[in-house]
Amino acid sequence: MPLVNFAAREINYKVVYYGCGLCGKTTNIQYIHRKINPDARGKLVSIATEEERTLYFDFLPLTLGTVRGMKTRFHLYTVPGQSYYNASRKLVLQGVDGIVFVADSQITRLDENVASYLNLWDNLLAQGDDLSRIGFVIQLNKRDLTDVFSVEDLNELLNHTGSPLVPSSAVQGTGVFETLKTVCKQVIAKTA
Repeated sequence: MPLVNFAAREINYKVVYYGCGLCGKTTNIQYIHRKINPDARGKLVSIATEEERTLYFDFLPLTLGTVRGMKTRFHLYTVPGQSYYNASRKLVLQGVDGIVFVADSQITRLDENVASYLNLWDNLLAQGDDLSRIGFVIQLNKRDLTDVFSVEDLNELLNHTGSPLVPSSAVQGTGVFETLKTVCKQVIAKTA
């Protein structure tokens, strides 16, 4: 459920990038932050974990037009990829309006992708989210590498909801803004 700030005439939406460790969640957020006009974005905040180079979460407000005469602001977060941070994942998911599930397309990462995908749905159901009211996009990342699953195979393995799929290479920026645009349109359509 978006937060409405009537005094500022602003609707705040929360979008969470979810996926296994090192799948590209942070790379997506960093790429978006670098490419967005500095006047339209806030400060990128991150807290690094001790065990890995992944980030605990990133916070990035983006202003993207108006809904019902109010400005829209999107707050983008990532969750930690490692499964032992599940309590943090649950915390970040609270109040979510849209989710980008970032799948690592490499064949060797199938088990981690499936475990993270199932964990996402377990956490959403445990907190009582109405899944029909949440925007959801699956980003098939690392398409620039060799030894990757086909888009069709990943669709069959991970997309039981029939959600939009966006092939990407977050390192190169391919598909990053298409993913963001797709989830933002869904979020606005489901809450407008």
